[in-house]
Amino acid sequence: MDLLAWLRDSDPALRWQVERDLAGEPPEVWEATRARIASEGFGARLLSAQDPDGRWAGGAYFPAGFTGDEPQPWTATTWSLNALREWGLDAAVLRGTAELLARNCRWEYDDLPYWGGEVDCCINGWTLANGVWLGADVEGIADWFAGHRLPDGGWNCAWVEGATRSSVHSTLNALKGLLAYETVTGGTPASRAARHSGEEYLLERGLFRRRSTGTPIGPWVTEFGYPFRWRYDVLNAAAYFHDAGRPDERMAEAIALIREARQPDGSWLQQRTDAGRVWFAVDVPAGQPSKWLTLFATRILNWWDAR
Repeated sequence: MDLLAWLRDSDPALRWQVERDLAGEPPEVWEATRARIASEGFGARLLSAQDPDGRWAGGAYFPAGFTGDEPQPWTATTWSLNALREWGLDAAVLRGTAELLARNCRWEYDDLPYWGGEVDCCINGWTLANGVWLGADVEGIADWFAGHRLPDGGWNCAWVEGATRSSVHSTLNALKGLLAYETVTGGTPASRAARHSGEEYLLERGLFRRRSTGTPIGPWVTEFGYPFRWRYDVLNAAAYFHDAGRPDERMAEAIALIREARQPDGSWLQQRTDAGRVWFAVDVPAGQPSKWLTLFATRILNWWDAR
């Protein structure tokens, strides 16, 4: 299979990254493709679903009317912003959205204001990243992360229930938010220290082992699936360290696991999909070659091998 040709034959949200990171196209090529996100394919479809009040599906984390009697839906505001940001949409396309959400969107948890975040580490990580992307004032969330680290250096969304040990899921999502904040603002000494401690929490475990026993945290660490959403696996974690520009040697075993999952034709298979309402599918069903996962994995291996 001509892997690059297969990857290029895709939505602009994916294609521009292939052109930039794998094909080595000049900026005028991939920037033109990236600009099409707002008017074609996934990006245009998701933008068209935005409510006049700035929200998606009438809710912050859950769609309006969600009662908990179905799997987690993926249509509300936070999930929609996550997707558009991760696909590379120019924030200028959503000019005015930050202000609309400040006026009209509140968290289902305690009716808290949207850009102030809430108590869930993952939600706060996404809100921090989405906020700096759209130009909202989210400095308070960055400060929140610095003040809510657990003694082992990471975070756990269950801290409100008394958890004192960090979670890889929560820690990775917190790190992504802090990195986005630092990239835009430079961060603060406290936020940079918090991000470093979270990275160390994952690296001390080789991205997939229990520190106490050295055994894998669970079989799901190699169950790759796109969209990543809140789930942790070594591909998702390695993608963070790629974005952070930190090819630490303690990742070597995790990188080997990613390499071992490559198929003979150079692709990676979708290994899991999440139940729950979506606006539309953005990747293939489980068991089929995934262009998104192949992009991420190939980009990571090229970066690692060139270090």
